[in-house]
Amino acid sequence: MSPNVPLDTVAVIGLGYIGLPTAAVLAQAGKTVIGVDIKQSNVDAINAGQVPFVEEGLETVVAGCVAQGKLSAQTETPEADAYIVSVPTPFKGDHDADLSYIEAAAKGIAPKLSGGELVVLESTSPPGATEFMADVILGIRPEFTKEPNLPNSLYFSHAPERVLPGRIMIEMVENDRIIGGLSQEAGELNRDLYASFCRGELLVTDARTAEMAKLTENAFRDVNIAFANELSIIAERQGIDVWELIELANHHPRVNILQPGPGVGGHCIAVDPWFIVSSDREYSNLIRTAREVNDSKPEIVLSKVLEKADKLKSPVVAALGIAFKANIDDLRESPSKDIAVALTDRLDHGTVLVVEPNIEELPQEFAGKSNVELAKLEDAVERADIVLLMVDHDPFKTFDREKLQEKVVIDTKGLWR
Repeated sequence: MSPNVPLDTVAVIGLGYIGLPTAAVLAQAGKTVIGVDIKQSNVDAINAGQVPFVEEGLETVVAGCVAQGKLSAQTETPEADAYIVSVPTPFKGDHDADLSYIEAAAKGIAPKLSGGELVVLESTSPPGATEFMADVILGIRPEFTKEPNLPNSLYFSHAPERVLPGRIMIEMVENDRIIGGLSQEAGELNRDLYASFCRGELLVTDARTAEMAKLTENAFRDVNIAFANELSIIAERQGIDVWELIELANHHPRVNILQPGPGVGGHCIAVDPWFIVSSDREYSNLIRTAREVNDSKPEIVLSKVLEKADKLKSPVVAALGIAFKANIDDLRESPSKDIAVALTDRLDHGTVLVVEPNIEELPQEFAGKSNVELAKLEDAVERADIVLLMVDHDPFKTFDREKLQEKVVIDTKGLWR
């Protein structure tokens, strides 16, 4: 049985694409939630009932919970019954995980503890990260222990998210969750907290298995996407329509090939497999090769565009979509964004018109570049010599293809076949 610890007040550290929805669903479930973020602008927006990024259904929930006094935000870590750490885990060095954000969050939590609290790491992390977080806190507060059911016990657990951007508010509630405690009691306490909002099955295991499970899910998808991307390269060299090829092959009852694209983006599939590779470089050959295939695809797309552009005196390229997937504004690890940035660097005799319907200004990577502008779809296609489709946003799906007749079209998504 889990310890009898009240978890009425929850602090969520990091109010990004996962942290803020987590805070919102907990507040919606009746918890008093205090969100913590280092950006004052994010804090101010949330306290005004607004959200700093696009996610279907999120702003309505945030506004309601703020109005009811169940959700607030601040820059300092508060005292709470439970802490959920949802901070970035970027790369450092040779694709190793940078745990400095987790360390900073742990250092902020440690002075606020009085014993009996649950500390959950939700950030996608390599095996051992939850233990690292616990060690940081216990190093600062050695009077506490991770051994359960003692007056000075702290409870550490890992609960990786597995949601799809654009559907986060649905999947946060409906999807099954894997929960891994550093003790059985910690896992059960974490399960009880998440049961307040999650209708999916809550599967309790140990922390390292939970950490590896999230990485395994995304590595599996990455390997399958790499197969499709590699197949698309081979098919083009053979003069074969890869989308027709995949459609035909998928008629086999046990074949389900995914769709190719310009690469793989986002802060999950493009990142997580590297954490497995870095944890065991000797035996992760297939996973590493899949990552290399997917990481190489943007350069292949870029080369195709430049080959066409080199034949024109002052080429104008309409780059359609720089988010990492359709119908969101998330540009993290986006191969489409990287392609567009590289075009502005290497297309010195032309212009790049970026069309991204979910943003209002170009990201920092385009700053100071005179040969790029953020454009509307109709205007960009009308002005363009080359139309490069990289993301299958809904407005692109319904675009009048008659207006593409005189254009060089490079369709990386098979949308305009």
